[in-house]
Amino acid sequence: MSHRFYVPGVHAVGETVALPAEEAEHAARVLRLKVGASVGVFDGRGGEYTGVVISANKHVSVRIDGLGTPAAEPTVSVTLVHAVAKGDKMDEVVRDAVMMGVAAILPIVTARSETSVGALARGRRTDRWRRVAVASAKQCGRAVVPEVREACALQPTAGWLDAVGIPAPRLLLVEPSVEAGSSVDASRVPRPAGQTVALLVGPEGGWAPEETAALAEGCQRVCLGGRTLRADRAALVAVAALFAVWGE
Repeated sequence: MSHRFYVPGVHAVGETVALPAEEAEHAARVLRLKVGASVGVFDGRGGEYTGVVISANKHVSVRIDGLGTPAAEPTVSVTLVHAVAKGDKMDEVVRDAVMMGVAAILPIVTARSETSVGALARGRRTDRWRRVAVASAKQCGRAVVPEVREACALQPTAGWLDAVGIPAPRLLLVEPSVEAGSSVDASRVPRPAGQTVALLVGPEGGWAPEETAALAEGCQRVCLGGRTLRADRAALVAVAALFAVWGE
């Protein structure tokens, strides 16, 4: 399989495109691609192309020769609303979510998150997560780079889900300790009729009582079984389980 590169500005077969700076550095210094090398190019919006390197020095240019076939996108559009995990664990959450086929990612800061929206902004974490999303799309064969939205603080108030544009239906992932009867097993969640769904995943310390109380009115509680999973792996397991149930 030829190496793939993310070029948002590519539009059509026959044109010549310059790889963005980071992609060009990877192609020239890491992969050491030479003129004549066959490569893949995708635009992040679903367009996949084949091409040939026609210059490879400080700048790398590719002639677009044909259309490629990217990995198929799920027919159910999943927005992952995920509490920011501590350290670099959120990088893995984003990587795995893109690999599994989510359509968008909204990082949130909850009552038990070990960070703040201000700290995330100062650390330019959203920029980092967007780069992780691009790298993951390159690796898994997707031609779509999911949107990684700016982090925001969860407000345990009525209407917050609608205010920040979280699509319905909404699935609130809860731990096995939640009272019997208040949650449904993932294997019993019906395929969303509107082909969109949001999955909400909490932090390492779990959802605070006031958060679950507020979110319960707008979400279906979902449990993944009798074992408590690591917060940075729960979304991966949940998306895989739901896609399997929905035939994705």
